Amino acid sequence: MPGAVADDASATARAEPPAAGPTAAADTGALLRDRAAAMFSYNPTSLAGHALGAVVVELVFAGAAPVELRLGWGTAFALLWLARVALAWRIARQPAADAATLHSRLRWWIVSMLAMAALWGAAGWSFYPHGSALQQIALILVAYTFCVACVPILAPQFGLYLTFVALVYLPVIARVGLNNGSLGIQTAIVMAVAMAMTIVLGRNYRNAFDRVSLLQRRTEALMVQLRAEKADADDARREAEVANRAKTQFFAAASHDLRQPLHAMSLFAEALRQRSHDAEVIQLVNSINASVDALEGLFSELLDITRIDTGGVEVRPAHFHVGAIFRKLRLHFEPTAFEKGLALRFRGERHHGFADPLLVERILRNLVSNAIRYTEDGSVLVACRRRADRLHLQVWDTGPGIAAADRERIFEEFCQLPGDAARAPDQKKGLGLGLAIVRRLAGLMGEPLTLQSTVGRGSVFTLEVPVGAAMPAPAPNVPAKAPAGLTLAGRLIVIIEDEPAVRAGLEVLLEGWGAAVAGFDTIAAAMQWAAARDPRAAGPDLLIVDYRLEGGHTGTEAIATLRQVFGRALPAIMVTGSTMTSHDAEAERNDFHLLIKPVAPNKLRAMIGFKLGLRKP
Repeated sequence: MPGAVADDASATARAEPPAAGPTAAADTGALLRDRAAAMFSYNPTSLAGHALGAVVVELVFAGAAPVELRLGWGTAFALLWLARVALAWRIARQPAADAATLHSRLRWWIVSMLAMAALWGAAGWSFYPHGSALQQIALILVAYTFCVACVPILAPQFGLYLTFVALVYLPVIARVGLNNGSLGIQTAIVMAVAMAMTIVLGRNYRNAFDRVSLLQRRTEALMVQLRAEKADADDARREAEVANRAKTQFFAAASHDLRQPLHAMSLFAEALRQRSHDAEVIQLVNSINASVDALEGLFSELLDITRIDTGGVEVRPAHFHVGAIFRKLRLHFEPTAFEKGLALRFRGERHHGFADPLLVERILRNLVSNAIRYTEDGSVLVACRRRADRLHLQVWDTGPGIAAADRERIFEEFCQLPGDAARAPDQKKGLGLGLAIVRRLAGLMGEPLTLQSTVGRGSVFTLEVPVGAAMPAPAPNVPAKAPAGLTLAGRLIVIIEDEPAVRAGLEVLLEGWGAAVAGFDTIAAAMQWAAARDPRAAGPDLLIVDYRLEGGHTGTEAIATLRQVFGRALPAIMVTGSTMTSHDAEAERNDFHLLIKPVAPNKLRAMIGFKLGLRKP
């Protein structure tokens, strides 16, 4: 199997433009080392995840599966898990010094990983017949979670990734299809489709990883050339900057490709839930929606953590106006707080600070998101106060509060407090990375971040930054409050989306909510429809557009073009799969709201209700 890793690396290198023999060989060897290092770096997380999954399976089937089955599978799992711990310890303590040692460790690592996959496949096949519907769904979700979670670990070695997914998930699909009659066959087909989409995600991730790794090698070669050839220093520097921009573009493209099928899947799942009255189908769809929402958070937070840890985030202090950041936060979070029945208030917009405004905004975004998630009743306050030559940027909430013993732990990666298990299901979507990102960003800026909390009354997070010079405050553009609820009966919504599956999912979902929908794949098609309409007929009530459209056009152009026909008051929502490029300033200038793919149906419903100000009938 390690040879297969090298073969894949060679194939990727051959796909690139011809290069000198030594350079191509170096690229291939570097790609092999990169893949091995990437896979090995996930050892602690992988081992913890497998252990947690085993505990979940054993607890869920404690009163259902035979004792001998649970004992036998648990013993086999424990032995294999301990062997993998020993291998991970050796890899961490004694890094491979030569290619032969690296190949040997890769071989044993792959064998242990596939053995673990076979054990999970055996669990799916053996435990499924003994469980109730809820226990079976839990088993399916555990298996599918491992298939998705292994994307960043195994996708760079695509053959190994396919084998792992097949070993884990195919036995579960087969058992579901065999055990539940016609409903089981239908469910197995849905699971097979989900498996195919997961494989597509893995392929896209592998392609992006290969390209980024090769670009990194070339950048390093350019740095060597800079030291060796002083006369060409300026040209080499420009080439390195181009390579870095290309690497960023590949990260953005990978994120977009990963989110696109998830977005379509969530829309179709919600449409299926509305059309089905079968309790088990509804429960399964709800589980799919919850998984999509969790995956969206996983992609965003893992990308953030990766960029911070690899030095991809640069601190660029500047004077900024606090009100400008608060307006962006209001634009992003007011619909979410409004849907949950919370008051989102801002105080102290007049102040000015000196720090990296993008990092300050990212910190406050995570803090506000966390406050809204865990606050069930009351309000969230975002405030700025001056203390001598420092500004205190604070996020207050009226949530459950945090015990003194847990106030340091919550900043650790993947931290979940014991009390979280008793909260509502929608509160458990966090992955325990948001506050870890907040602390790391504050550390990058060298600014203190503190927490004060009272159990049962709420919490306040405070970020301190230096006072800055006064900046001209842009004119506020804050949308008015809308009443709660949603009904789309009699409303016309125009969709411009060039991805057929996403467009079809949106049309089915919105029509299920009672709206009339006009869907188009290009701006030109939408304009032809607008020109052919009866001028006496009422115009559309809402415009939903994708950011990236065919022919290099953007959703911003689509909004501006249709507003020329139907008026500047036409409400608009832009949906984008790009998270590394901020469109907030563009949204504020052009008076539209942003949603990041994959969009959970409840978030889309909240945003539409907020934009239209509708009540339930």
